[in-house]
Amino acid sequence: MDDNNCTHDCSTCGADCSSRETAAPAKLPLSDGSRVSRVIGVVSGKGGVGKSLITSLLSVAMKRREYGVAILDADVTGPSVPKAFGIKGGVESTGDLILPRRTTTGIDMISVNLLLQNETDPVVWRGPVISGLIHQFWSEVFWADVDYMFIDMPPGTGDVPLTVFQSLPVDGIIVVSTPQDLVSMIVEKAVKMANLMDVPVLGLVENMSYVKCPDCGREIPIFGESHAEEVSKRLGVPLLARLPVDPAFASLCDRGTIELYENDEVEKVADKIETILPLN
Repeated sequence: MDDNNCTHDCSTCGADCSSRETAAPAKLPLSDGSRVSRVIGVVSGKGGVGKSLITSLLSVAMKRREYGVAILDADVTGPSVPKAFGIKGGVESTGDLILPRRTTTGIDMISVNLLLQNETDPVVWRGPVISGLIHQFWSEVFWADVDYMFIDMPPGTGDVPLTVFQSLPVDGIIVVSTPQDLVSMIVEKAVKMANLMDVPVLGLVENMSYVKCPDCGREIPIFGESHAEEVSKRLGVPLLARLPVDPAFASLCDRGTIELYENDEVEKVADKIETILPLN
């Protein structure tokens, strides 16, 4: 950016310039008594790829390993994580701090859907208001003993990802895609944004890669042949897993019982997280 046109407000600018080096915004503090050791963003360049469900599955997998796990639902205008866990209703507070809701297995969670009078009410807010809510979710919620926090990001490369990357201590992101060529192009946009913001890319998860025939076990690529290997090599990003379309999984989500689902591919991603981002 031309220095003459610089507003000196790096929180609303994605330009890589000399001003950013000396005026980068400080990371937001947690509330008194909160502890979050590792923060992982789950992102996608577009909607409809199953990003929220991957966030939920990874949280469940890490909780089974007896870690303290939390989900910060940053997809403010399209929150879906609470439904997968069967969480409804409001939240409580200590007076100064919001208390996250806790799932059946003990995953802490905050989402705008837990703050609305009706979960189907639309959130029609402008970017600065949404960014302010993300700040509140981080600094005004009591996060007790969280080893791994997963942040479910909205699709794209707009205000919320920029806010999260600049304001929160993100240790890395996982990019979710599906097999189509168009999505592969969008994946590259998400990876390039992370590189621009100096956020490590932990790897790529391809969702809806295939359907397994219940009779013969053959993998049927209903959305076309996978390009995950090609994309991961071109971008230098590890391919962490390829997940199938699983009707049983969809049924569990609809019933709010996602914590009952088990999948070996998800466990492989959890293994990678433990290896790449071990607790200090």
